[in-house]
Amino acid sequence: MIAIVRVRGIHNLKPKVRKTLELLRLHKPNHAVVVPDTPAYRGMLKIVKDYVTYGEVSDETLLKLIEKRGEKGSKKVSNPKEVLERMKKGEKYDDLMDPVFRLHPPRKGWKSIKRLYPYGALGPRDNMDDLLKRMM
Repeated sequence: MIAIVRVRGIHNLKPKVRKTLELLRLHKPNHAVVVPDTPAYRGMLKIVKDYVTYGEVSDETLLKLIEKRGEKGSKKVSNPKEVLERMKKGEKYDDLMDPVFRLHPPRKGWKSIKRLYPYGALGPRDNMDDLLKRMM
């Protein structure tokens, strides 16, 4: 599973990038989605790599994310383990949880929202679990 977090806002977006962010359901900064690792999603990530950060996420962090930030309307998710199992199988889970996580900005902030990962916040990263824990 890949977690994708939107970092940058809406100013001066190209139409192709704007549409791809809409398809990923990333409408605002600090919103996150979890998607399966497929070639289709990898192609979408190449298009929006200058506006999001993404990486592999562990099951433990994903379960913690669902427990803490998973919502259905204005209520917390009642059964996070069932949601996690459905996510891993690739089944729909919209009846249990909204597909978007609304996160806080990361503690200690972003390095830079204009540069790629080792020097900034954008693009692929290998420590996505650390970032998500800072944003919960």
